Amino acid sequence: MKKPTTLITYGTFDLLHIGHLNLLENLANLCDRLIVGVSTDEFNALKGKKCVVPYEDRARLVQSLKVVDLVIPEMDWAQKRSDIIEHKADIFAIGNDWSGKFDDLRDIVQVIYLPRTDGISTTEIKDIISKTNEDKLLTIKNTLEHALSMFGTLSAK
Repeated sequence: MKKPTTLITYGTFDLLHIGHLNLLENLANLCDRLIVGVSTDEFNALKGKKCVVPYEDRARLVQSLKVVDLVIPEMDWAQKRSDIIEHKADIFAIGNDWSGKFDDLRDIVQVIYLPRTDGISTTEIKDIISKTNEDKLLTIKNTLEHALSMFGTLSAK
């Protein structure tokens, strides 16, 4: 009987989107058991990332996906090696934006870098939201300036 294949991956999974789902579904097709390390808020702060969604909610959302078997907290860079050993992972896989960064793990596990979904990323979503908010603030500012100039005209009469 063939031993079940275990795959482990890591990510922040802030603003869970179709790119995340595509990646996790593709990873699940490579294994019998998918373990996902979700970066904690504290670890993201060390990486200079600020999340919109708190760790507990991000972990719960990822765990709710039918392709995910287990979610673990990712608290630092160094834990990947010990997690791979502890969970007896056969494959470590991650998006190809990390290509080459985890090749040092090849001595204990097969390392795979998968392509990301074109046209979507959490950073792009955050940029769109930020730009939308900037546009709204500019509109409000212009409206207030116009109103104030009208009041100035009225009070001068």
